[in-house]
Amino acid sequence: MKFLQLLLTVLVFASSCAQKADVTEILYPFPKDLKEVSGMHLDRNNLLWVVEDSGNKNEIYALDPHGKLQKTVQITNAQNNDWEDLTYDEHDNLYIGDFGNNDNDRQNLKILKIDATDLKSKTEVTATEIEFYYPEQQQFPPKKTHLLYDAEAFFVLGDSFYVFTKNRSKGFDGTSLVYKIPNRVGRHAAQLIGEFKTCGIYQKCAVTSAAISPDLKTIALLTQGKVWLIENFKKDGILSGNISSYDLKELTQKESILFENNQTLLLSDEAKKKTGGQVYRVTIADLKTKS
Repeated sequence: MKFLQLLLTVLVFASSCAQKADVTEILYPFPKDLKEVSGMHLDRNNLLWVVEDSGNKNEIYALDPHGKLQKTVQITNAQNNDWEDLTYDEHDNLYIGDFGNNDNDRQNLKILKIDATDLKSKTEVTATEIEFYYPEQQQFPPKKTHLLYDAEAFFVLGDSFYVFTKNRSKGFDGTSLVYKIPNRVGRHAAQLIGEFKTCGIYQKCAVTSAAISPDLKTIALLTQGKVWLIENFKKDGILSGNISSYDLKELTQKESILFENNQTLLLSDEAKKKTGGQVYRVTIADLKTKS
């Protein structure tokens, strides 16, 4: 009897270990000068465009498939208040989410649009600004139990942006507010369309990036410890789909996610001491079968 109990214990332990298998492949490290990459976009020429967050230059960088710097583009009319994610539209125009808001006290939230033709031909560009605000936020900052208005994650679908906020509240419960913003010049009231729940551990489940697949059928969300997928959703209700989550083995400061294709994701993390600062690849199939 004791032998059977021991055997069952070993099997359960082995099973739990298997669920934490590392399913990511390291592709390459970022150049040493890029320690705080917060957003990525892979263009049609297989160049990886990246941005860094607050305190860094008002520049975006293009890397080749080996992680070597190929081009630097300065945004001449914009300051890097807190650039937190990159996304793109069907014409390959690039968008920078300047909506990082750690203290929940910013009132100059915006999205910067970089024209695709400018990105290809110039090293200095002028961005178009799309400004927005959260109507639900009345205090700057709000109470510590309601710090819901930081954001590090968005994507384009149709003629709108979808922003997932990063919850910094005391008593973190995994709530991310989901907002819809028109993709046009102006100052817009962001439309609250729902809430997305992760888990109750801030270090593992605060949302840091978002992406949508090229076929517009799958949404991926990144946290430091997990990847979340939303599938089979309605285009007029992105939270209506099937939601699943998958653990990542290493709890590093993961800041960016994108679809390399409909079945493969690229992730990245910030460099911290001797860890991170790398680009990783993972297939959705591996996430579903091995993580």
